[in-house]
Amino acid sequence: MRNENFSSMDSLLSGYVAGTLPVPVQVLMESHLELSKDNHGFVAGLEAAAGEQLSDLAPTALRDRDSALEAIFAAEPMTHSVQHKSRCDVMPSAMYDFIGFNVDTIPWKTKMPGFREYDLPDVDGCHVSMFWIKPGRTVPAHTHEGVELSLIIDGAFHDTRGRFGRGDISIADDSVDHRPTAEADRPCIGFAVCDGALRLTGPLHQRLGDIISG
Repeated sequence: MRNENFSSMDSLLSGYVAGTLPVPVQVLMESHLELSKDNHGFVAGLEAAAGEQLSDLAPTALRDRDSALEAIFAAEPMTHSVQHKSRCDVMPSAMYDFIGFNVDTIPWKTKMPGFREYDLPDVDGCHVSMFWIKPGRTVPAHTHEGVELSLIIDGAFHDTRGRFGRGDISIADDSVDHRPTAEADRPCIGFAVCDGALRLTGPLHQRLGDIISG
């Protein structure tokens, strides 16, 4: 997953429209578009441009036309619609379909005081998880050996880059060294996809303090 295709929102949205993203990243992007209208216009423009390119292609004869049509009609419908209705107040429907739980039924595991996680099996070379951060809790400073994409579905956190709230995506790689803090009014809940390990940074006393506080 670690390449230029995941280094910016534009590249992620382009990959989403093209259908070339790993499955968990495709789910993350569809969920982002359910929660936020900020990029609907950009996606619509990409889809329109792709449609124009297809219309300019010279037609070619189908081999085994009947079998091809049978396969098309048997396939599950594929759509980039962003008009889904969430199946609960917090979790977007694309994410619910992928995970199989609502936020209040996820079998969370406490990883350290004030921080819970639910790990899913790896998919398409990606590690996938849900995370829950207690209000006001600071996650130990760290960087990433690969790329981590985090979609916030409830609450918010802030770090040196700014604030990430519901519908926002944090893109973090080995150039980002951060110490996220959940806002004080409610838990910060998110969906994370990564392809590399997390590495703790910062002074030892700070790391220990962040790990045991909560």
